[in-house]
Formats: sequence, structure tokens, C-alpha cells
Amino acid sequence: MPALLDDEQISLVLRSDLPRWTREGDALVRSVTSPRFADGIRLVDKVAVVADERDHHPDIDIRWTTVTFRLSTHWRGGITEADVALAAEIDKLVAD
Repeated sequence: MPALLDDEQISLVLRSDLPRWTREGDALVRSVTSPRFADGIRLVDKVAVVADERDHHPDIDIRWTTVTFRLSTHWRGGITEADVALAAEIDKLVAD
């Protein structure tokens, strides 16, 4: 069972490992703008595969060419290492 990260741990991760992410309440958040709508949908498809493999699923908001990912371990009530790991995987997919 993943443990909740405390405020200091979350701040450190955001500074050192996930600089493109922000914290909004009990979630890690990143928005990605693609050149075209279809490119954003392809990114969401790639993230869906990784999320299913990890059995850890982000909230995803699609607005034309901008996709926003929101990660939180809802059943734990906050941010865990599972969220940090999925955020890092999303960063890799965005870079591809």
C-alpha cells in the first residue's frame, strides 16, 4: 500500500524530478499543449496503456489541443509514490 507523501517530500520531488508539474491540493497536475487535437489524443492513448499497466489512472481533461493530467491516489486521500512514478512516465511519453 503506497504511503502518502508529506508536503516536504512533494516539494522536493517537484523541484528535482518533476519540474513541469505543479501541486494543486492533493494532486500533481501538468498540462501539455499539442500542435493538433489528434496529437493530444494520441498522447492520451499512450498514457492510458501505461496507466492500465500500473493500475493507477489519472484524471484527464482534454480541451482542444491542451491535455491536462491530474494525479492523486484517491483511495489514500493524496499524493503517493505511485503518482510520482506515473508523472515521470507521462513526462517520458510527452518527450517522445
